[in-house]
Amino acid sequence: MIRKANERDASTLAAVSIEVWMNTYLRMGISAHFADYILSEFTAQNLRDAIGDPGKAIWVSENGTGIDGFVTVCSSATPPLADCSPLEIKTLFVRPRQQSGGRGTALLHCALEHCRDLGGESVWLTVNARNSRAIGFYLRHGFNKIGTTHFRIGDQAYENDVMKIDVRRPVAT
Repeated sequence: MIRKANERDASTLAAVSIEVWMNTYLRMGISAHFADYILSEFTAQNLRDAIGDPGKAIWVSENGTGIDGFVTVCSSATPPLADCSPLEIKTLFVRPRQQSGGRGTALLHCALEHCRDLGGESVWLTVNARNSRAIGFYLRHGFNKIGTTHFRIGDQAYENDVMKIDVRRPVAT
């Protein structure tokens, strides 16, 4: 089931964020550099603030036991490239054990429909340039790479691909 997030979901969304982020990016071990980032970024309060932010929309995927993924759309993002709208898919996280079950696709379609409902022509996102699985997912759903940017944690920069899709066209499945 896909539904809008509510304030009671904040701690669960923080836990899902930590699990997905660590599983995706920290394969060999956890340094203080990343631990400090994770524990300051993915907090229940930060997620509660995002849920209450009128410039953001968050949907969750919920199974019979609990939340297994979520997507966040920001309608007032600062684009990394000139050819991007203010509509950004900020996060699309699905727990590793539930990936490949259609949840990511359902959440993505919900986000794209929301952008269409807002009157948007396109939406963009960034994805780590080394995350081939996520890049393949977005390419299969009609996104195109339009450039690169860098994700920063402290004084470290990590290359990210900027991907964009025209939401006026039907969504690929």
